[in-house]
Amino acid sequence: MEKHLNRVMEEITNQPGVYGCVLSDHQGLCLGAHGQASTESSGVITALAEQALKLEPKSVMPIISLENDNRQLIIRRHGVLTCGIYKSVCN
Repeated sequence: MEKHLNRVMEEITNQPGVYGCVLSDHQGLCLGAHGQASTESSGVITALAEQALKLEPKSVMPIISLENDNRQLIIRRHGVLTCGIYKSVCN
């Protein structure tokens, strides 16, 4: 399973503008990080996904986008996995 997760994370970080990603389980345990993503962010990313789901409990899993002037973090939960994708924002 670890090889599969590594391959998925590598495919994600090979996308244009993406410089890192982190995958965590439903409890926030980091399953892997690739590129310039920190393993320490996995718990916070999972917690944000949980809180966003409470805002719209009847909807499908929300996609969360946090951004500043030059970076973006996209968070999406899929089943028991939560993924955080770090991207550069083009101006």
